[in-house]
Amino acid sequence: MAEEVIRVDVEIFGEYYTLKGNSSQEEMLALAQYVNRKMIQLATRNTRLSKAQTAVLAALNIADELVKLQEKHDNLVRLLEPEGNDDKKDS
Repeated sequence: MAEEVIRVDVEIFGEYYTLKGNSSQEEMLALAQYVNRKMIQLATRNTRLSKAQTAVLAALNIADELVKLQEKHDNLVRLLEPEGNDDKKDS
């Protein structure tokens, strides 16, 4: 059975969007609020940025956060793996 597609209207940096997805309404709202906060923080620090520039810089900052968290996750997974797994990969 197909999952229900949820729709939610959000405002991000003065623009209105309708988000659609399989996540809950609360999750989609939280993501929109997170992006909105990031954009407001950037715009407050540099008032000369256009909306497009603010959006791109926010996306880059969020991507940087994601990459750093992924690296931490990968390092933790490596720490938790049994030491003998390296030998099995070479066989």
